[in-house]
This record gives sequence, C-alpha cells and structure tokens, in this order.
Amino acid sequence: MSVVVQDIVLKESLKRFFGFDEFKGEQEGIVQNVLSGKNTFVIMPTGGGKSLCYQLPALISEGTAIIVSPLIALMKNQVDAIRQISESDSVAHFLNSSLTKTETRKVKEDITNGYTKLLYVAPESLTKKENIEFLTGVKISFFAIDEAHCISEWGHDFRPEYRRLREIFEKISNVPIIALTATATPKVQHDIQKNLNMLDATIFKMSFNRNNLYYEVRPKRNIEKEIIKFIKERLGKSGIIYCLSRKKVEEIAEVLQVNGINALPYHAGLDSAVRAKHQDMFLMEETDVIVATIAFGMGIDKPDVRFVIHHDIPKSLESYYQETGRAGRDGGEGHCLTFYSYKDIEKLEKFLHGKPISEQEVGRQLLYETVSYAETSICRRKYTSYKVKLI
Repeated sequence: MSVVVQDIVLKESLKRFFGFDEFKGEQEGIVQNVLSGKNTFVIMPTGGGKSLCYQLPALISEGTAIIVSPLIALMKNQVDAIRQISESDSVAHFLNSSLTKTETRKVKEDITNGYTKLLYVAPESLTKKENIEFLTGVKISFFAIDEAHCISEWGHDFRPEYRRLREIFEKISNVPIIALTATATPKVQHDIQKNLNMLDATIFKMSFNRNNLYYEVRPKRNIEKEIIKFIKERLGKSGIIYCLSRKKVEEIAEVLQVNGINALPYHAGLDSAVRAKHQDMFLMEETDVIVATIAFGMGIDKPDVRFVIHHDIPKSLESYYQETGRAGRDGGEGHCLTFYSYKDIEKLEKFLHGKPISEQEVGRQLLYETVSYAETSICRRKYTSYKVKLI
C-alpha cells in the first residue's frame, strides 16, 4: 500500500471508528509504524490519546491484537468503549480471572472465528498454559503493552509478572510489539526496551510540559479545613483527592459530605460493585469529588477534572505526574494541589524497611526526587516535566 493510499485509508478509518477528522500529535506516525510491522515505543502524557495508537491499527489489521493491561476495571472500560464504536460486541473482549468458564469459552470462540480484533489480557492470564496453547494457534496482529512502566523495577507501578511478558510473547507468536506509558525516565525506558527485546523500537516522545496545569504545594497544616475551603471555591467542578491509606480516604470523604460537598470514596477495600458504582457516578457527573487511593484513575477518561489534590505526598515523582495529569485533559484549567510534610516522607521510608536492599535503594531515590520537587523554588510544572526527562 502506497503512503498516499495508506494516509487516505487511515483518515477514513479514524473518522469511521472514532469520529475524528484529524490525528492528534504523533498519533498518525505511531499508527503507521505499527502497521508497517515495526516495534514501537510510545511515551505520551495522560490524556494524549495513547489508546487510539493501538486500537486503530488493531481494528484495520488482519488477526487479533493482544493488549496487556494491569487492571480489570481498565480492561472493562476499554472494551466497552470499543464496542460502542463497532457493529458487534465480539470485536473486543477481555480475558481475566473475573470470567466464568462459559464466558471464557465464548471469548475463545469469537477469536477462533476471526470476529475479535482486540483481546485485553492481564499478565497473569497470559502465563496460563491453556491460554498460551490457545493463542499459539491464533493469527496475532501485534502485542500492545499498556502502562508499560509496570515492567521496570524503577517504574512507579512495578509488577513482577510484567517481566515475564517477553518469554510468553515468544512462545505465542513472532509479531511486533507496541509499548505505551504516560511516564518513563531514560532509565525506565531502557529497562522496558531491554526486557522486551525491543531496543530496535521506533521511539515516539511527546512533551510533558502541559501549560494548562497549575502546580501548588502547601504545608500540611489544618488540612481538612484547607481542602474544604479549596473545593467550596470551586463548587460543582470535578476533582480527585488522593490519600495513601484506605482509612484516610473514608475519613476525608465523610468530612466533605458533612460539609455539604458531594464526595464519594474509592479504594480496593470496597466491594467491586460499590467501586464500579462510585466510578460511574463520577464519570456521569452525579458526584463532584472522588476521594481515592491510587487504585483510582488509571485509564479513566474524564476530560473535565478541574483539580487533583494530594492529601499525602506520593512515593515517586512519576506516579505524582501521572496522577496530576488526570486534571485538565480537555485543555481547560487544571489545579494540582499537594500538601507536604517531611513526616510523610519519613513514614514512606519506614514502609521500605524489610524489603530487599536493592528495592530499598530504588525506593529512597524516588522519595528524594519527590522531596526535591516539594521543596524547589522554581516553577513546579517545568520542574516536574523536566524531571521525567520528557520536555
């Protein structure tokens, strides 16, 4: 296919499936790279349109694309979104521990019949012998790894099972890989590429200095009073408050409710049906504020979040960048407020005790970068985007 013809086909497919007339940023180049059968590494800020970079080539390629995703809730959101723009629900499926045997059989039938273009899987599902054997007999278009920083022990959401992906991919099929992440320092980037045996990948990096975000750090004093005042000055606007512990999530949500603020809690200790309900209420604007642990937010597509508050300082600058990046995804205002006390750093350091020495060293270095951010006197937005080395 000539470049001109491919451009026309891509634009038509973009309009047909997603309703857009033009690609955003580097999306077109990324899609073309995937379709040409090359390994691809994408580092794009939250809200930059990463999902489309593998969804579009999957929809127009022969075979099924396997997308590795870390969270069941994230998989479900992505599958629901793809089904909404397609004629048949069979176009996208997920394969994970939440499915019954009957549901799993239906997924495999649709893949075998060639109906399924995107299969979302948890890394744990890929390690199962029966799934590897099944996928070996299927036409695979490419592998995509969403939230690829989970591969690296230097990444903020390190998942050991991600480091087995290369050997599993090699057992299944020799097809290209696209790895995507919202944050990756050079160290994390190299670690991901080396682990996946894709040092030859074409790299696409977008600027992380988002001018619509305002970063502010305040000392951790009278925190509940400060948060209530901050939100009441923005009544009716959507926001997320991050806390490190489930207990604190519940406390803050209750304090806000008592003070007339429409807020709901979200953490892994809640029943899955309650979590799903609270998430949907936030997306549908039936509640203004979600008070959450870091379990909330990955892959959540809500463009008009106007503020992100950190009750507690995060464990790393990368995770902080990703969490604050959920504000202002529509290009509108986004206020990122963090409450800082060095006592929180000392508390996080204590959590490292008892872990392997190498893990403690990584953890401490990431914490010290966060301290530098909180105590810097230069523009925090520039400092954050510079520190993740992606301006």
